[in-house]
Amino acid sequence: MPKSFDFQQAPGHLIRRAHQVAVAVFMEETGAHDVTPVQFAILHALIDDPGEDQVTLAGKVAFDAATFGSVIGRLEAKGWVRREPDPDDRRRKLLWVTPAGEQAASGMRRAVARAQRRILGPLEPHEQDQLVALLGKLVDGHAAGP
Repeated sequence: MPKSFDFQQAPGHLIRRAHQVAVAVFMEETGAHDVTPVQFAILHALIDDPGEDQVTLAGKVAFDAATFGSVIGRLEAKGWVRREPDPDDRRRKLLWVTPAGEQAASGMRRAVARAQRRILGPLEPHEQDQLVALLGKLVDGHAAGP
């Protein structure tokens, strides 16, 4: 009888486990800030591009556009993001980080940097660089389509 599929060595399984580790470490380091990795990414994307529309921003942070509005709603409730209709197309919603959101984003950068160091901690420095480069290549390769 053939051996079952060795899922523990499957790239998909290892990526899923690495994601679980990354989120757990992020949440441990940023717990005092009450923020998720996606919320952190949204804040920084809006700091870089204020007034971005929701659909474009969802693409930039690689988050499902269908549930993106609820994430933005949570950031609005914290007072970190402001959402307004586009004056040229009222169906579009434009987003800005509030001063409180900028202060929150700034205040959590050290914790996020610690999380990134911890995530890569088991690897040697050259392996860390290699992993980040390979993950970037993997993501970019799939973003380009088949």
